[in-house]
Amino acid sequence: MRTATVKRTTRETDVEVTVDLDGAGKVSSETGIGFLDHMLDLLGRHARFDLSVRAKGDLHIDQHHTAEDVGITLGQAVRKALGDMKGITRYADVHLPMDETLTRVAIDISGRPYLVFRTTFGRDTIGGFDTELVREWFQAFAMNAGITLHVETLYGDNDHHISESCFKGLARALRAAVAIDARSKDEVPSTKGSLGG
Repeated sequence: MRTATVKRTTRETDVEVTVDLDGAGKVSSETGIGFLDHMLDLLGRHARFDLSVRAKGDLHIDQHHTAEDVGITLGQAVRKALGDMKGITRYADVHLPMDETLTRVAIDISGRPYLVFRTTFGRDTIGGFDTELVREWFQAFAMNAGITLHVETLYGDNDHHISESCFKGLARALRAAVAIDARSKDEVPSTKGSLGG
């Protein structure tokens, strides 16, 4: 079973994430940040991951620590759930339309974390969520999941749609990349014989 639970506790946050990569898209998220909960719900549903996220953070300061630490913890949980990565498809990409917005997401579950994030927002906040934290979340997730991740919004006007297209695009790319390829289910998809480092 490709499941994992990771708990991260610091002086700034207390986060616990459980993920099942072969789930049905059942999501429960309580971060104290409504917009982030909405994005995590989209992520789990479209990736078809069962996902539970519980986070308490220093929201009296701002949302940065909580958003970043949720990205860190979810990334670590996904990496742990992938195990030895035998049989995974590894690569995936998607063009995700959201009304007037189109975002391209490409992923390599390589064990070598890297993020290219070419998305801009016209406003400072969406529903009280700092838009600069969208990139921070993706950075934290990619680095801790051990994936190479490219996200580029090709065009779009509505900041909510732009953010949603990034998270849905990640979800759909993850769904394809973690899928088991029946033709190579006992092989690690790398000429090196292992993924990572």
